[in-house]
Amino acid sequence: MVAIVKNEIAFLGLGVMGAPMSVNFAHHNLSIKAWNRTIDRPGLESVRESGATIVNSIQEAVESASIIFTCLGDIPDVEEVIFGDDGIVNHASPHSIIVDFSTIGSQGARAIALKLKSHNIRFMDAPVSGGDIGAKNGTLTIMVGGDKQDFEEIKPYLEIVGKNITYCGEVGSGQAVKLCNQVLASLHMVALCEALQLAKTQNIDPTLIVDVCSTGAAGSWALSNLAPKIINQDYQPGFMIKHILKDLRLVKEVMEDIDNYPGINLAQQLFNQVAHLDDNNGYLEGTQAMIKAYNNYD
Repeated sequence: MVAIVKNEIAFLGLGVMGAPMSVNFAHHNLSIKAWNRTIDRPGLESVRESGATIVNSIQEAVESASIIFTCLGDIPDVEEVIFGDDGIVNHASPHSIIVDFSTIGSQGARAIALKLKSHNIRFMDAPVSGGDIGAKNGTLTIMVGGDKQDFEEIKPYLEIVGKNITYCGEVGSGQAVKLCNQVLASLHMVALCEALQLAKTQNIDPTLIVDVCSTGAAGSWALSNLAPKIINQDYQPGFMIKHILKDLRLVKEVMEDIDNYPGINLAQQLFNQVAHLDDNNGYLEGTQAMIKAYNNYD
């Protein structure tokens, strides 16, 4: 890892992913100010205990920061935090850089970067993959789009929270790769649920599927990390269904002919089915809750 210049950094968005990522930054003795829209998030206490300073406004977080990390939900969330009345552009120093870990699609990233140019603020899209487990362990896969020189500047920081960091090209390229990643993740979940359903139909212990198939050609991150949660009926979110549905919406926005992607349509259908369970509380469950769409699985 290249030595880090100990600049002050800001981290905006302390959700399932953002909170543990902030903790990892703080554990590397970086001066970090963290902010979240709501103050009752369960992960905030761990951020505070790590040594990060939790502040009450975006202004407090960014006014002396040279690098500003954001980890939010959808495009409107990112735009509000950056361009809103109390947004980053009103308080950040010229030439500072925003590194956005959110998944907002290539079109959204390019539009934000273009708008930031008039404020003399740099922007990089850096969507992540690896779920809450990767965020906690600092092993995320990070796909980065933006200026190559800016990438070299922020790479040492990314190496704190990620294990596999790839420069993908100009702004929006990281998002483009992430959308492909989400297609794979969605269809892996379909395959995982159907394999476990088939095991149940044949009276096979589903843990055998994890133990045996993980070592062969069918092995995947989903099989190793999410199948045990399905078996234990643990639907707590490492990545919420509402977020994968948002990502699949972004995928469809860049498709020329959705009929050529039957797998995506199927995954979206199954996630939507589960999302509407329990008075729409299914939206807040982890993607492994897709198994609930298979009526015969207990």
